[in-house]
Order: sequence, then C-alpha cells, then structure tokens
Amino acid sequence: MAIKRIDEIADSYDIIVAGGGLGGLTGANVLARNGYKVLLTEQHFQLGGLATYFRRKQHIFDVALHGFPVGMKKTLRKYWSREMAEHIAPVKSIRFDNPQFSLETDFTESDFTQKLVSVFGLKLETVQAFYRELAGMNFYDENNMTNRELFEKYFPGRNDVVRLLMEPITYANGSTLDEPAITYGIVFSNFMSQGVYTFTGGTDLMLQMMADELEKNGAHLINRAKLEKINLKNGKVCGAVINGKEVECRAVLSNGNILNTIHEYIGDHNFSQNYLDKVRKVRLNTSSCQVYIGLKPGEKIDFIGDLLFTSTCPDFSPEKLISKDVTSRTYSVYYPEVRPGSNDYTVVASMNARFEDWVNMTDTEYLLEKQKLIETTLDSLDKYIPGIRGKIDYTEAATPRTFQRYTLHGGGSSFGTKFEGLEVSMKLSEEIGGAFHAGSVGIIMSGWLGAANYGVIMAHNIDKYLNS
Repeated sequence: MAIKRIDEIADSYDIIVAGGGLGGLTGANVLARNGYKVLLTEQHFQLGGLATYFRRKQHIFDVALHGFPVGMKKTLRKYWSREMAEHIAPVKSIRFDNPQFSLETDFTESDFTQKLVSVFGLKLETVQAFYRELAGMNFYDENNMTNRELFEKYFPGRNDVVRLLMEPITYANGSTLDEPAITYGIVFSNFMSQGVYTFTGGTDLMLQMMADELEKNGAHLINRAKLEKINLKNGKVCGAVINGKEVECRAVLSNGNILNTIHEYIGDHNFSQNYLDKVRKVRLNTSSCQVYIGLKPGEKIDFIGDLLFTSTCPDFSPEKLISKDVTSRTYSVYYPEVRPGSNDYTVVASMNARFEDWVNMTDTEYLLEKQKLIETTLDSLDKYIPGIRGKIDYTEAATPRTFQRYTLHGGGSSFGTKFEGLEVSMKLSEEIGGAFHAGSVGIIMSGWLGAANYGVIMAHNIDKYLNS
C-alpha cells in the first residue's frame, strides 16, 4: 500500500473521497474501477473509520463489534475481490446472559425461531408473522410505526422477548424503542438470513487488502490529510481544500458526519431554506465506550462464545443501556483462529454511552473514570473468564471523547445520526451539484454491511451525475 504525501498528489481529480470509513473506501473503489481518477483523503493516520484497529504491545485490537450479516460476503466479492469475500466466516456462538434469560444461539432464523417457541413459549405462527412484517420493510415506504409499537403488536407485555430481539440491534446501531420500526426491521432481517459473520484475519488484514485493491485500481490515498472545505462554482463542486492545498475535482463524496459535511465543508449559506429546515431537525445518535483487554503470551481462554451480550439490569431498557452506571456490556472475544498464525487472545467490551456524560470532566476526573470503566469491566468479565486479572498484560479504555477525537463526529457519535438524517444525506446532491454523502446516517445504514453498501449507492449516483 503506497500512501502518498500531500505534496505528491495531483492538482486535479474526477472525484475526491473525504474519509476512509467503509462507505468512503467502497465508494472510492467502485469509482476507481469505473476508470475515474480518484483521491481518497483520510484525516487520521489509519483507514477504516470506526471499522478499524490499533496495536499495543504484541496485541492487535479490533475496534467495534466483529459481527455483520452474510451479505457482506456478496458485497466484498462484487465490489472488492473474491479473495476478500473468502475471508468471511460464520461466528460460531452468540450468548445472552441477563436476569431474564441465559441462552446460546447461532443467530440463524431457524435457531432463533426454535428459541422463541421452545424457550419463550411463543406461537410459531406469531413468530413467522413477525418475520414477514420485517421482511417487507424498506426505507422508501412511509411507515410511522415505532419499534415499541411493533413489539407490542406481536409480543404484548413481553419485555424478555423484546430484550432478545432488540438488544443486539441496539448495540449495532443505537436504536431505541421510539425509533421508526424500519430502523430495527431492516437490520434484524439482514442478520436473520444466515446468522452473524466475521472477517478471518482481522480488521487489519481487511483494511490492508482494501488499500491494496484501491491502489491496483488506480486510486490515490493520503492520510493525516483533512478536507477543510468544498469549493463551489455556480452552485456546483469544483474542488476542495485539503491541508491548505487547493485540489480541483468534479465531485466530492464525504464519508464524514452529514452535519459536518453541511455546516463545515460546504456552509449553510449555500443551501435552500427548505433543506436547512430539514437539517436542523437531524439529531446525532449516541456514542460508545470500549475496554480493550490483552492476555499475556501463553495465557489462554476456554471457548466461552464469540459474542456475549451480558447484563445485570433486571429488564431491557435502552435508556439504562447508555447510562454511565454500566449494567450491560457486550464482549467480543478474539481467539487465535480469528488471525490464523497468531497465538494472541484479546477481548473487547463494548457499551453504548452518552457524550454528555464524559465531555465536561477535568483531565484528572477523566483518567479516574476511564480506570473505573476498566476495573468494573474486569469485575464483570471475571464471571465468564475466572481469574481474568491474573491473565492480562494490557488494558485500555475508549470513551465518547476518544471516538470524537479519531472520527471528528459531533458528540463522538458511533452511529451517525437518527433516522431523519437519511433523507438529508441522500438529497445532498440535489442541493449542491457534485456533493455526495455516504456516512453513517439513519441508523439503518450503520454497521459494516450498511456502510459499504451506502458507498456503492453513492458511487453509482456520482457516476450518473458525471455522465449526465
């Protein structure tokens, strides 16, 4: 992978892609394959956005949950390479452990159906009707039903059933019970097809392969290079400013937050009042905390599952799920077979969180709270890996402030914006010719598969625009 310096890039490109998350990377690759001259610029030194990794001591830690639908295999094969698609492998075991139930599943439709009928006592026809309703959802239709109304329709008074069905999706995209039901339905339906999958070899290998593929297809990549402004002429994109350097282009695909794209990169004065009225209604989504745990060389973990959704909270509550007083954690366990040839064991604990709970701390308070997050996480993990403290040689914590620093998302938002951001994102080019957006919006677009596919959608729209 040849990352260029800012002084090595050309003065003009067809398209500039601002941000190297999965949406930006995939959009850039599709456009480069189609013969366009593409520059991808990333403000961080690492590609991937929230689908990334970092190294500490002998450990490689994957950021974010390592699970996505089987559709990722098709997306990688079609828009990246067959070799990358061959790295998609099923996650073997997902465990739930909370005061309402404890069970293990492979998250396939057949196994989930069996659990809902035999463990939770639901009628098979009710479960099948629920699945049918989800399968019919799409974000083009007008649908005002909320998640709460959806669950009450099929499973009235069954908070335990809601917990099983909703909790993994809340971790994946920040959904609450009061979001539009399609923000849940589309994501859940994708997972229910054939279960949950991961990328064998780790996120580091995936991003390396993506960068190599981009270079092979002629795209230029630069890092530590922030897009500062999108230049316009007669209401259309004509270039951009990157680290103070003026670069001409015919279109820009922003992979940053949609609100940053509008307010910072373009400027409100360039938009119609009707569009700005919609922008003002867009809410940022919530953020996350993570704790990274590395085991000493030679230490091992018996198989306890790949993903563990754990909680001490007596019932399911999205509000409690984001509380700073953590009661719910998801553990992603990385065994050596995740990275063939490695003997390393790591665990990543993920918790949904509010930026507001972390932003106003003093430096001293912040360090103390991060350490508390680590200690309480280890306390919780000891139930599943007894004696965990004696096995580890490295821990680190990330908070909403961490995610804001590395992604530049307002409020450290892990999931972009709420659902109303989707229309604003998709109609950006109708306001500004040549300006497109493929960041995490509308929360149904969250996750690896949604992000990559949104990049594909925008790449096709850019191709259509440049040929119109």
